[in-house]
Amino acid sequence: MESIEWSDDELGEDIEAMCRSKAEEFRLLGYEYVTGRDIWDCISRNYAKEGNPPLHKLVNDIYSLKATSYMNYLTIAAYRGLN
Repeated sequence: MESIEWSDDELGEDIEAMCRSKAEEFRLLGYEYVTGRDIWDCISRNYAKEGNPPLHKLVNDIYSLKATSYMNYLTIAAYRGLN
């Protein structure tokens, strides 16, 4: 089975919708300022090392992201001065 190659610029509307959906879920949990782009930045941080994952892994990474993992990402990014 061959995986489809995609880049950050070629994110489909479906992937963006999944990120927005996850951000909306986080807003329901009280994280008011989360955007779909924030979710993508958090998820895609590992892809620089690994390369682009298969679509099923990407979807799993988005939908299985926990609020604690997202907050850890923000904390580390703040310490590194990435945000």
